[in-house]
Amino acid sequence: MKIEYVSGSNVVSLMPRKGAALYPALKTVEAYWEGLRNGRPVPARSEIDPRGMQSALEFAFILERIAPGVARFRLAGMHLTDLMGMEVRGMPLTAMFVPESRAKLSEALEAVFETPQITTITLKAERGIGRGAMDAQLLLCPLKSDLGDVNRILGCLQSKGEIGRQPRRFEVADVQSRPLLGNPMEQSFDTTGKGTPIPAGFAEAKRAYDDANADAPRTEATPRQEPTRQDTMRPRAKPVLRLVKTDD
Repeated sequence: MKIEYVSGSNVVSLMPRKGAALYPALKTVEAYWEGLRNGRPVPARSEIDPRGMQSALEFAFILERIAPGVARFRLAGMHLTDLMGMEVRGMPLTAMFVPESRAKLSEALEAVFETPQITTITLKAERGIGRGAMDAQLLLCPLKSDLGDVNRILGCLQSKGEIGRQPRRFEVADVQSRPLLGNPMEQSFDTTGKGTPIPAGFAEAKRAYDDANADAPRTEATPRQEPTRQDTMRPRAKPVLRLVKTDD
């Protein structure tokens, strides 16, 4: 059973809690990455210190973007080497996936770099002789280079099941993403320092609203009532008390 999260409702997904129990290394890496981010959109690659996620190092890796939708391993833990039966450093991430799922993976990778966003992908390993059932999850967290562009990823891949005698490749079962720069009603980050941050996506949201209400009947606002000359010249009420002077 899978319960989807629906924004703005009372339906809550149970998938994140299940994933945290089955794949604790992903939560360790994500928590470390969030600590580095510390309220910023994306942390820098130079800030990564392996000691901060030591318990998850065998599952962790760093990717470098080399083309749209393509990223290769710069560093990788031993678990990924065990899955592939060889050293994966220098290989593209798509090499760990069946051909039918590579387009989905490339799309997810490009979204992580361009949006940017953090993405968790649920995986299933292909089966065959000497390859039993295996499930896995893949975490992709964006990183900035020294030049400030987002072209690195801190990731984690943890699997459940016997690796077997042959290399394992995966198919994409589900993709869950979380944009890091907010929605149209949240504020973006002011990188110019010249004024108040403008809500991210405000212009697009305003255009969509204007298009949707272009044919709606317009109502004129009630004009402000200005005082007339007659009102301003109206005589004042008579005083309640009078002073009477006599000669006595």
